[in-house]
Amino acid sequence: MPDIGKLFTFLGLVFLVLGLIFNIMPNLPKVPGDIYIDKPNIKIYIPFTSAVVISVILTLIFNFFKE
Repeated sequence: MPDIGKLFTFLGLVFLVLGLIFNIMPNLPKVPGDIYIDKPNIKIYIPFTSAVVISVILTLIFNFFKE
């Protein structure tokens, strides 16, 4: 069970870094396949393709460091 503490610490650091990146660079480039709706009173951005790409990268990283 001590590995769960390390995992939560690592995930916390990842979310902290991502939060800082999104606050510093709010206009990150949008990937084709992401859904962006811009109407007069509504702005919606759904990063579908970005989420898939990030998921694949994280899966590869976690499988590489798996014991």
